[in-house]
Order: sequence, then C-alpha cells, then structure tokens
Amino acid sequence: EETTYLKIPCITIRNNTERPETVKYGTNVIAGTSIKNLKPIFEKLHNNKWKKGTIPKFWDGKTSKRIVDILIKYNS
Repeated sequence: EETTYLKIPCITIRNNTERPETVKYGTNVIAGTSIKNLKPIFEKLHNNKWKKGTIPKFWDGKTSKRIVDILIKYNS
C-alpha cells in the first residue's frame, strides 16, 4: 500500500497479494515464485517502462490520524 501511495515500483515475489488494488491501480506487479519471472520485470523497471500507478480513490494518506481520533474518542 505504501509503495502505491508513494508511486514507488513494487514487485511482490508471491503468487498473490492481500492488496489486489496495489496491482490494479498502483505500481505493484505480482512476480510469482519462479526466479525466471524476475528478468522481464526488472528489464521494464530499468528501461523506464514500469507501469504508472494511480492512488485509489479513498487513499488520502490520513488513515493513521482517523484511527487515532477514533481511539481517543472511545478511550474518553
């Protein structure tokens, strides 16, 4: 999520992710678990052909503040 928000390329070396929006909207690519998959991904990265991500609609960077505000409210 952080790499999507910061528009930093991300490579997930797994077959899936709990955050599919980072693939759909962001800069994340699922590489799978085979090392053979990494070469073409790194070529895109090094040739400036990495996908341009966008920040999902409700990702405003203020989540932690909202969580703290809720915790303070319920702790009062």
